[in-house]
Amino acid sequence: MSRIVIAPDSFKGSATNSDVAQWLAEGWLEVRPNDQLILIPMADGGEGTLEAIAAARDDVEKSTLSVIGADGRTNRAHWLLLDEGSAIVELASASGITMMEKLEPLTAHTYGLGQVLNEVRRHPDVERIYVALGGSGSTDGGSGALRALGFSFLDSMGDEIALGGAGLNDLAEIDSSNFLHPPKGGVICLVDVSNPMLGEMGAAAVFGPQKGATEADIAVLESGLRKFSQICKVTDSAGSGSAGGTSYGLRAGWGAKYVSGSAAVGKIVGVAEAIAEADLVITGEGRLDSQSWSGKVVGYIRQVATSLDRPVAYCVGSKAIDFPEDAEMGITLVDLAGSGEAAMDDTKRWVVESGKRFATVWMPRG
Repeated sequence: MSRIVIAPDSFKGSATNSDVAQWLAEGWLEVRPNDQLILIPMADGGEGTLEAIAAARDDVEKSTLSVIGADGRTNRAHWLLLDEGSAIVELASASGITMMEKLEPLTAHTYGLGQVLNEVRRHPDVERIYVALGGSGSTDGGSGALRALGFSFLDSMGDEIALGGAGLNDLAEIDSSNFLHPPKGGVICLVDVSNPMLGEMGAAAVFGPQKGATEADIAVLESGLRKFSQICKVTDSAGSGSAGGTSYGLRAGWGAKYVSGSAAVGKIVGVAEAIAEADLVITGEGRLDSQSWSGKVVGYIRQVATSLDRPVAYCVGSKAIDFPEDAEMGITLVDLAGSGEAAMDDTKRWVVESGKRFATVWMPRG
C-alpha cells in the first residue's frame, strides 16, 4: 500500500480545490483501491483559502455576516477562528470580483473587507488575523477597508471622498483619530504576487484590466494610488500591489506584515508533515505558467516535496510552459479533452481520468 498526498489549488472558473482533490482521488482509487490517500486542498491566499483550512482542521469555528460588497450590493462574508486564536479572513468572500454583478473598475472598493475585520478584531478569542487577499474586485489601495475601520478619507474641504480607486484622486487628508486597533498579535496579509502598488508592474497597470479597467481607467487608478501613498508616507514595496493595493493599505493603517499565501496556508493545514510521509504528491492548478513557481500553490508544493525528496505529479487545466524536468508525471486537461472548451465543459471527467492515468503509470520507488 502506498501513501499518496493530493494537494491541488482550485481550477478557477471550473472547480474548487476540494473538487479537484476528490476527483483525482476517485480516479486513483479505481486503479489502486488499496492505497492510502491524504487529501489536502490548497490555496495561495485567494478564493478557496477558507475552504482549504476548514477541510484540514477540526478546530474551526465558522462565522458569517452581511457586508457591503465591492459593487455596493450585499454579500455574505465568512471568516474562521482556530483554537490558537488565529482568525482567517478571505477578501474574496467580502469584496471579491466573483461576487460582483458587473465590473466597476473606478468605484469598486474594499469596505466590506473592513466590516469583516472590524467584527473579527472585536472577538474576545482573536489574537491575530490572517487576511487572504486573492480574488479582489477593486483597486482602491485598501482604503475602503480602512474606512470601515475608523479612518476618515477627506478631501480639501474636509468632506469624505467617494469610495473606490478613482475617489483617491480627491484625497487631501487621512484622519486616524478614531481608527479601530488590530488585535495584539497583529495582522498578516497572505499574498500571492510580488508586485508593488505603483508603476508599470503595479496594481493598476497589471491587474486593473482583469477588473475591467481601460487604459484611461488605469491612469486614473494609478494617479489615485499615488496620491494615497504620498499622504500615507509609507514606502511602496514588493507585495504591496496585492488585491489592488489592499496589502499596502493594511500595512499603512494597521501595521500588517506580508507572507506568501501558499506557505502560510501550507503551515496552517500541515502539508509539509503529510508530504514527509508520502510516496507521491499530486498537485495542480488551472493554468501552469511562469508565475506558477513564484508563490503559487504548485511552486510551493514542489519546493516542499523537493526538500523532502518526494516525487511530484502535476494535473493542470492548461499550460504555457513545460512541466519541470524533475516532475514524476504531468497531465494537461486540455490535451486529454482535445480542447479548452471540452475540458471546461466536463472538468470532473477529465480530472478523474487524470487520477486513473497517474495510478496506472506510476511506479513506487524501490
